Amino acid sequence: MTRPPQVRFLRSAPTMAYPSGRLLAHQPTTLHVLAPDGWIHLGHTPPAGAVWITQEAAEQWCHDAGLPADTLATLPAP
Repeated sequence: MTRPPQVRFLRSAPTMAYPSGRLLAHQPTTLHVLAPDGWIHLGHTPPAGAVWITQEAAEQWCHDAGLPADTLATLPAP
């Protein structure tokens, strides 16, 4: 599974509600967060405490969360 290079992934800081953090996708003009019902527009600036992760780490995050392998491919176009 591949994504265009302009998409970069982040993991938010862990919280009590999300101990593994949340998966974020940053495109040049927008930021999305992965919610149970799909990607939701979050804004334009990554939240404080979010760390950049590789695409492989994002795929592993999806796998660990029990999400389908094509979850990253369903990211809306900017």
